[in-house]
Amino acid sequence: MVAAREDNRALVILANFVSPLTVDLRAASVPRRWSEQAPRKIWLTRPGHVLLVPLPLSESFRRYAFGRLGMSEDSVTVVTVPDIPRVPMAEAVAAHGLLEPLRALLRESPDARLLPTALDEACVALAADLGIGIEPYPAGGPSLRVVRTVADLNTKSGFRAIATRLGIRLPDGVVCTSANLARATDELLAAWKRVVVKPDRSAGGHGLRFVTRDDRAAATPPTAGERWVVEQYVDHNRAVSAQGHCAPDGVSVPFDGEMRMSGGSFAGYRSPLHDVPGVARAELATWTLALGRHLAAEGYRGPFSLDAVCAPDGTLHALECNVRRTATTTPHVLVTRLTGNPASAWSTGTIRTDPPCPFDAVAERLIATRLDFRPEAGQGVIIYTDRPVDGVGWRYVAMAPDHDGLTELETRLTASFGGDDAGG
Repeated sequence: MVAAREDNRALVILANFVSPLTVDLRAASVPRRWSEQAPRKIWLTRPGHVLLVPLPLSESFRRYAFGRLGMSEDSVTVVTVPDIPRVPMAEAVAAHGLLEPLRALLRESPDARLLPTALDEACVALAADLGIGIEPYPAGGPSLRVVRTVADLNTKSGFRAIATRLGIRLPDGVVCTSANLARATDELLAAWKRVVVKPDRSAGGHGLRFVTRDDRAAATPPTAGERWVVEQYVDHNRAVSAQGHCAPDGVSVPFDGEMRMSGGSFAGYRSPLHDVPGVARAELATWTLALGRHLAAEGYRGPFSLDAVCAPDGTLHALECNVRRTATTTPHVLVTRLTGNPASAWSTGTIRTDPPCPFDAVAERLIATRLDFRPEAGQGVIIYTDRPVDGVGWRYVAMAPDHDGLTELETRLTASFGGDDAGG
């Protein structure tokens, strides 16, 4: 029997990183690489939950995570749903013959709910096949209108259209296809020294290309017929993001922070937002709330994020939104759960080890150096996935009561692991 949550409903947590909402599934290596982060969803589980992940969780990580959550390892059912090339994870559940075993598991929990990472058509169909609802929607939801809105706003072009309507400041840019990409790039380069060429559907910085007047060849598309956005490159000293949340009683901004970037790709996060002009932080919150009200009016419920860059003069330019659970959603849940304080300062990044170290060795070093999370202090470091980055890095969440405490903690973390950039 699947045990109930506090509201008497079990959760089936679907780590569907492989979703057409995030990237063209023909780029097989990209969603497969993202799937390596799926084990972090273990931090969302409570006794009685079912966790669907594309990769098995290592015994070391299971023991580590459940121990820090104060749960027994057998209190959560973990089901592996291996990736199938070009197939959304939610469809892979049926392809692997897992529907009936899941139905049997949920038979005594008629009020169970599916909690997907990305609200795509495949996960809606999966919930219907299992005979369960989707968190946090009421019975019968989400509607087709909601699913279409989510799909549209997870494109760069869809976001630009809505942002313009909402009065959100954007970089100068155009939407185009491969057929007219070269012309669009040349026209923008006539006005700006550098532009960014983005696949219309892309997450995590995948496929971004930075093009200058001296290197127009970098804008050449690999495939005809695809949609692109070409934008002015905004000189900036901060990449920032705010997380919004749509609920029946209104829209809120649970947290904001600075994104750690590497070559245009997301590499970590630090919250709350610090050392940016107050006007820019307030504007980011205003834009996030405006976007949230639009989403709520369409019927959307749950988390979303708004990403932007802050120019040296403090001017903010929005770049995209992500209408799904993002790379910051689960860490914030983890921090709030362990500290009991949703206002804690926290960060994510990568611990670099040279030579490479196994999971247990990294965990033991954190304990030996008193960097491991300590509930009595409300601070410390948690390793939150069980697959190393490039074989030498382990993703972490660091948390402390305030900004200064977090800075000190990450400084010690960097020193303890050989002086590499612990921030990723």
